[in-house]
Amino acid sequence: MFIVDTYFVAVVLCVITMICWGSWANTQKMAEKSWPFQLYYWDYTVGVLLFSVIFGLTLGSMGEEGRSFLADLAQADLDAMGWAFLGGVVFNLANILLVVAIDLAGMAVAFPIGIGIALVLGVFINYIASPVGDPLLLFTGVGLVTVAIILDALAYNRVRKTHSTIKGIVVSVLCGVLMGLFYRFVAAGMSLDYTNPEPGLMTPYGAVFIFSVGVFLSNFIWNTYFMYKPVSGEPVTYKQYLKDGNAKLHLVGILGGAIWFIGMGFNLLAPEKAGFAISYGLGQGATMVAAAWGVFVWKEFDDAPKGTNKLIGMMFLLFIVGLALIIVSRT
Repeated sequence: MFIVDTYFVAVVLCVITMICWGSWANTQKMAEKSWPFQLYYWDYTVGVLLFSVIFGLTLGSMGEEGRSFLADLAQADLDAMGWAFLGGVVFNLANILLVVAIDLAGMAVAFPIGIGIALVLGVFINYIASPVGDPLLLFTGVGLVTVAIILDALAYNRVRKTHSTIKGIVVSVLCGVLMGLFYRFVAAGMSLDYTNPEPGLMTPYGAVFIFSVGVFLSNFIWNTYFMYKPVSGEPVTYKQYLKDGNAKLHLVGILGGAIWFIGMGFNLLAPEKAGFAISYGLGQGATMVAAAWGVFVWKEFDDAPKGTNKLIGMMFLLFIVGLALIIVSRT
């Protein structure tokens, strides 16, 4: 299996995670005019599961170090698989709730509450479980990134007036808590020694596959509910998925899942050298990447009122400084 051998490579993989996690939603934008989110999301989960298999059979099965993908799955005990599976179930609900929160309360409420809570809680929990890195530098960096997320929300609020409700705030909080927990569940099923992994525990390749199975199977519960009980718009059915979709729409959704999974797969290769807290914290810098897409590609701030550019500039500066502190907390 491919194993990261230096902290520098681990950081590079986490930067790729940021790019992937901040970019996959562009595929949803490509499909949203003719394809409801719930139907797009089925193809997204197929992409996640499909690429978890490809990931395991390629990088997870090459070389002589560690334990090969199939051997890893064969020796894994039920507790380890159960934790990784639970991580997938929890992540899937959190991801769907984020979309629901955006619909209820707008981006300016959902992102700072949801992703802000996820970032702080996720780094804290993972640091307590596996304390790697200087806590002062790490949590200062996390604080700056959290402030950057709030500035991002304020900038969005200038161009998109939100319709914040108590329900939207509650959903955002629930999303943030779940998003902050899922990574620790996956980590609980993994060995931190990838070269000589502990018996019963899994390498990143086995863990992320079981996680992906959890994402896909839980979709029959979480996504089915929101198909028939949508927060807004008309209910959609499985018949529409089979009848109205075409090859292009399905491939766009699968591509979205593949992009997100590449970020997750690479991120789980990093903790042996970087620790789980740093790996997760850097990955959640994806909000900066998503903001960059909005600013430079989708031109979402072209008609923003005066002063918005200052908010955006400060946001990017705080993101960069915060992420830099997270990185150097390990050196």
